[in-house]
Amino acid sequence: MRLLHTSDWHLGRSFHGVGMLDAQRAFVDQLVTAVSAQGIDVVLIAGDVYDRALPGVDVVGLLDDALVRLSGAGATVVLTSGNHDSAIRLGFASRLLERGGVHLRTRLADLDQPLILPLEPDGEAQGAVLAFYGIPWLEPRLVADQLGAEPASHFAVTRAATDRIRADLARRSAQGPVHSVVLAHTFASGGISSDSERDLSIGGVGAVPLDLFDDFSYTALGHLHGRQTLSPTVRYSGSPLAYSFSEANHVKGSWIIDVGPEGVTGIAELSWEAPRKLAVLRGGIAELLESGDHTWAEDAYCQITLTDAQRPGQAMERLRARFPDTLVLGFDPQGGTARASANYSTRLAEARDDLAVCCGFLDHVRGRDADEAEQLALTAALDNVRLREASL
Repeated sequence: MRLLHTSDWHLGRSFHGVGMLDAQRAFVDQLVTAVSAQGIDVVLIAGDVYDRALPGVDVVGLLDDALVRLSGAGATVVLTSGNHDSAIRLGFASRLLERGGVHLRTRLADLDQPLILPLEPDGEAQGAVLAFYGIPWLEPRLVADQLGAEPASHFAVTRAATDRIRADLARRSAQGPVHSVVLAHTFASGGISSDSERDLSIGGVGAVPLDLFDDFSYTALGHLHGRQTLSPTVRYSGSPLAYSFSEANHVKGSWIIDVGPEGVTGIAELSWEAPRKLAVLRGGIAELLESGDHTWAEDAYCQITLTDAQRPGQAMERLRARFPDTLVLGFDPQGGTARASANYSTRLAEARDDLAVCCGFLDHVRGRDADEAEQLALTAALDNVRLREASL
């Protein structure tokens, strides 16, 4: 049996104000093609299929289309909910969807209710089977009592959930060989995060120890957006698309897992084609606009940090003349007359006259001194104030 591990589709998400629904449709196209070309039997989606609890109509329509097409390509789908999803809404009509080969695991009651598929070619009685379990995103404060977990922590509720699964596996193993696949949406110790994941808890205490998943044949994790291996049998597939500039160097993809009567026989990478490049650029504005080293970024989504000692005028407009899809612009003055560490009150106290106060304020709020025209305008305004005060 051949499995495809995916997660964190985040359907409906935008990228710094740019809608990504077309890019997500393109991913679904790649996914359906890969299912057919690679002979995938089961597609695993380990949470965060949606980006929000109340997705738009067009977003729901995209998931509906994806599930219909995956089923039409001959794949069974096992899907669990993440912290971005509404478990109740995502799990609607789950019993009906099972008839079409889509198995939703969004409820605590389903933790120890696996999907069982035969691994023996002829499906003979007492032959090896593969059991698929889904651990949805568990909010400790909401589920600890139901799971009998103390204290109400990510570790405690995840341990209680995996204990239920182990108990069910032990019962089934008494009747014949059972291999197991567990889907879980969580932050496991050792995982590398990126900027686009929502913190599961304050202070990073939400990480759960890796050994909670030791006894399973394969654990398909979701939540972290970089594809990574925590152990040979515990992996994150990562998101299929980049959702922050911190993911600019990610190679997006999934894992293909081959399972036979003896267990997991092989795991291989499958990469997705990125719809747009991401560029993280840094330097002075003149160098960025003139250097041939940045030609590759002209059709990329760009995050640019300018290091000019003084903030250039009309910086975004000038940069977009070369990099039209500059989405994020930051400033980190370096050298020269940069005064990043000087606090405003100190500079105000050192001002020689009213004009210096006004120019200092402009420099403070925008990171650039007043130019000659601005100084003339400020001088005229101050003269008018003095004349009015003198006439009172």
